This record gives sequence, structure tokens and C-alpha cells, in this order.
Amino acid sequence: MKLLVAGVSIFLCLSTLAQAGGAPPPRLPSPEGQQQQQSLPETTAEPAGEQEMFMMPSGNIGCVYTPAGGTAVYRPADGGPELACDIVSPRYVRATLGRAGAATLDHAVGDPSCCSADTVLDYGQGWEQGPFSCVSERTGLSCRRDDGHSFLLSRAQVSAD
Repeated sequence: MKLLVAGVSIFLCLSTLAQAGGAPPPRLPSPEGQQQQQSLPETTAEPAGEQEMFMMPSGNIGCVYTPAGGTAVYRPADGGPELACDIVSPRYVRATLGRAGAATLDHAVGDPSCCSADTVLDYGQGWEQGPFSCVSERTGLSCRRDDGHSFLLSRAQVSAD
């Protein structure tokens, strides 16, 4: 009986370690400002540049723009460009616009790391980079891609299309 319990315990430990290795690492800087390294697939393409970050004056919404080709520490699944914005309250949600397709909402963010950008997008200001543009308003942040797909993040509403 002891041998069976020991065998089951070892199996569970090994399977837990195998599952933990598949979790993606964070793509945003940690609160201390240090980025964690992510293993990237072998590729001959050089990273396109650096991520650009901004946040709303309230500190409740923060965004990260990743250029096409990604960076030295992060490459979007579709190759980019990518715009990902997080809202903290009333519930943590990440909205993402990739290179193509509808915007997505992630209600179970595995690497919550919002909001600590040096650049603040004041109310009434706009932001543009690549195919993306955003408008900061007291009621929230709306962002869209050139083809019309968009998302809205506010305390009253979170939506994506």
C-alpha cells in the first residue's frame, strides 16, 4: 500500500511539473520594471522594435503596443502588430487586437500586470501606432484597427468586435 501511495505521489509531482512548463511567461514588465525573458521559436527574422506602453490618467487602464515581428522578449502569436489593453476595475480584463480578426477579451488573465507606464494618455487625447488608434475619454478607452475591429474598456462596459 505504501508503495502505491509513493508511486501516485511521484506521478502527480511529475505531471504537475510538466504542466507548469507549458504556461506562457508574462509579456509585460513586472511591477519592479524588470522584464522576464521568454523563450522564442527559432526564426531568422530580427525583432522589429520595442514595445510602447501608455495608461489612462485614472491608472485603471494600461496598454502595450507590440510592433510587427515582436521584440527581443515577446512575439505575438500571429507575428504582430498587437495592441493589448488591461482594465483593472471593476474586474480585470485584457482586450487584444492582433494583426487580423476581431478583438478578443480575456477575463482570466494569467499575467495581470497593469498599470505602470511612464506615458499617460490624457483625457481627450488620441494615440496612433501601426494600424491601431485609441481615444482616451473620462468614460473609458476606445481602440480600433484600420479595418474597423475595435474594443472599448470602461468601468461601465467592456466590449470587443
